[in-house]
Amino acid sequence: MGAIDGMDLGRFGIWTFDFEDQPAGLIRDSVQELDELGWPAIWIPERDGREALTHAGFLLAATERMAVVNGIARIWPREPGWTQGAALLLADAYPDRHLLGLGFGGRRPGTKPLQAMSDYLDAMDAAKSTNPAPRAPMRRLLAAYGPKMLRLAGDRSVGAHTYHVPVEHTAQARDVLGARPFLGVEHAVLFESDPSRAREIAREHLHPYLTSTYNIAKFLRLGYTEADLDGGRGSDRLVDDLVFWGDLDAITAKLRGHLDAGADHVGVQVIGVRPGDSAMPQWRLLTEALLPA
Repeated sequence: MGAIDGMDLGRFGIWTFDFEDQPAGLIRDSVQELDELGWPAIWIPERDGREALTHAGFLLAATERMAVVNGIARIWPREPGWTQGAALLLADAYPDRHLLGLGFGGRRPGTKPLQAMSDYLDAMDAAKSTNPAPRAPMRRLLAAYGPKMLRLAGDRSVGAHTYHVPVEHTAQARDVLGARPFLGVEHAVLFESDPSRAREIAREHLHPYLTSTYNIAKFLRLGYTEADLDGGRGSDRLVDDLVFWGDLDAITAKLRGHLDAGADHVGVQVIGVRPGDSAMPQWRLLTEALLPA
């Protein structure tokens, strides 16, 4: 499971913001250990300045087996032709190990995300280059939540990537996509068993998402109420749906709920780690629980 036309991401991978706050040496050590532990995939966002394709190339060069997934590369910072060219080079240099995740990257006044993404894909497909064709296919997927973007993902890419959604959304997304397109789901986890402390940390992590117009609309479409949003604080129900906290057994049981709901793969984001520190202790625990022996 977790396969995309010959590219096997496994059922679980690591999804992390942590590399934004770490020097290259620590990133290299971490990703090499994850590779040796047998993690099949690592997902990286594009947030504070780690350019998506350069970042992916660095991680691919530092490892031997694991796939590197952009989750996501924003479509606004780079021209479609350059995105296409960079992804083709990575596909050639690291066959079957790079997956280009593309996303709208937040609201922009006067733009429509669906049309903007469709136009961007058109421009990528039309890009001309004298570079040789890659040894393995260049694969892309789209960040998608609503039915229209999910359908576009299924039609114009290998599938969809979702972020900060409950298990119920995974079932809905699978219904929209149908059986074949890939569905990769991110989910945040926190190794903390005290409910008050866990929800305090989770709320700090979720606050930017519970106060942005785009994400508020997403949560309301999913059936949460203004009371659940609670002015950016988040109700216990919403917090518990978006961050799985507790001990290892509780966390992994909830993560498997996404697979039962139709996900092909779950990217696990460990939160509660101070910026600059490593989540490797938590990743080692997850290795024992989630990866095949």
